[in-house]
Amino acid sequence: MSASIRLKRFGTKKRPYYRIVVMDKRAARDGKTIEELGYYHPIEAEDKQISFNADKVRVWVDNGAQVSDTVRGILNKKNFSL
Repeated sequence: MSASIRLKRFGTKKRPYYRIVVMDKRAARDGKTIEELGYYHPIEAEDKQISFNADKVRVWVDNGAQVSDTVRGILNKKNFSL
């Protein structure tokens, strides 16, 4: 199984929010997750938009999980380097 760190969409039409999750690469966007690592609320204020557990992200990356381009950009906004 190859794992991927990516976004899972929640919310309503025009009011999305996302969870940063670890999923099987072949799973659907809103499918079953392995672990939840944080969240991303693009509509909230700047200081409340992004929250994630850096230790868990580091463990998954060290174990070979691939990070999607979108999540990589979100993590870079919080000065988290991979």
